[in-house]
Amino acid sequence: MSKAEITFPDRRLSPAIDQVGVEERAARFCTRSIKKESKLSALRLAVSLLDVTTLEGADSVGKVRQMCAKARHPLPGDASVGPAAAVCVYPRMVRIAAEAVAGSGVKVASVATAFPSGQMRLAERLDEIRYAVGEGADEIDMVISRGQFLQGEYRAIFDEIAACKEACGEAHLKVILETGELATYDAVRWASDLAMAAGADFIKTSTGKVSPAATLPVTLVMLQAIDDFYHRTGRMVGMKPAGGISNAKLALQYLVMVREVLGPRWLTNEWFRFGASSLTNDLLMQIRKQETGRYQAPQYFSKD
Repeated sequence: MSKAEITFPDRRLSPAIDQVGVEERAARFCTRSIKKESKLSALRLAVSLLDVTTLEGADSVGKVRQMCAKARHPLPGDASVGPAAAVCVYPRMVRIAAEAVAGSGVKVASVATAFPSGQMRLAERLDEIRYAVGEGADEIDMVISRGQFLQGEYRAIFDEIAACKEACGEAHLKVILETGELATYDAVRWASDLAMAAGADFIKTSTGKVSPAATLPVTLVMLQAIDDFYHRTGRMVGMKPAGGISNAKLALQYLVMVREVLGPRWLTNEWFRFGASSLTNDLLMQIRKQETGRYQAPQYFSKD
């Protein structure tokens, strides 16, 4: 997306959100049934959409390498499962992750811009992006300044996203809205529109550090914003719900919603991701259940 294409959006194009309507529609996605054959395919697809994540103060080189090995081969010996879409780490661990997934097709994503608070001067946040990209990050997950957004400083938010996109160079930019702090669906819709207009390659619900994180209704609002943006501009933007999606049943409900709102083109890891630290094992357990008819105990799967 060139600078000439980055234009501050007209807020009149962001419709008011019917809270009752959104929540009722989101609830209907929980009632869909998936046949056994389709369910196994959907579970395998969900694994391929994972951004396998570790974002803890206790992250170590060994932990990151173990996570990368799991992202490359989620079920060792079963090539039909995986690899995951990406691993997501702090900037200091990017080089370790890049070396561990080299040649596998697994991308390296890095949180940046003073994750998760975003409370740092823009110059330092841009330096952090450049550092992560220089270490080998394929994707940057940035956080917006929610305080400025809630104060109505929308131009500042737009400009910071555009600057972060430029700092990414060839790396893709995922913009985290931290929807749990935006309070209303109308705010989520407007933040989504701002981010896409400023050049976001993905919009993302949450850091996973604030509750509530991803929810079906919030994700539905963001998917509808993506759909409207695509039909207005012709540019596809990806979606990443993150935080709170810890079981396979819920993950499949998200996949049904994406298919019905955006269509099958978005059901690839180029355009849809799950931000997950605990979803992987439940997906793997459910895959084994579909294949063998019985569950395996959790201790048969590595934690990282």
